[in-house]
Amino acid sequence: HTVREVRLDPYRREVSFAPGSVFAFVRWSSNDYGTVLSRIDILQAVRAGEACATVAFVSPGAAILLQSFGWPKVERVLQHIDAIEALGIDPADVAPDHWRHVQNRLAANEPPRRYTRLRHRAWLHRRRVMP
Repeated sequence: HTVREVRLDPYRREVSFAPGSVFAFVRWSSNDYGTVLSRIDILQAVRAGEACATVAFVSPGAAILLQSFGWPKVERVLQHIDAIEALGIDPADVAPDHWRHVQNRLAANEPPRRYTRLRHRAWLHRRRVMP
């Protein structure tokens, strides 16, 4: 859910997000032999003055919810995102705590818990009650 987008050239763009927004930042590069770098970061835009981590190409920074490097792990994250979308839930609306859970489970080489409609409903209620 971008607030603003500026197309820099055919390959690059600059996007802005509202504070609190969750977004994914995918980077990859290749050479003549194939993909040499695969990375996905799931980040949360911070409010002015909030503590944040520095992330390459993200200014001023963001809260890091998940970081995954290497194609096998990136693929697992993308499959998890696909499963969330299959439920009819926008991955940008998923509870930030769930992305931290996915990060921790992937780091331990364990499968993360599925995100369900019930969990999502509980998150939406918590967000409404505790802004």
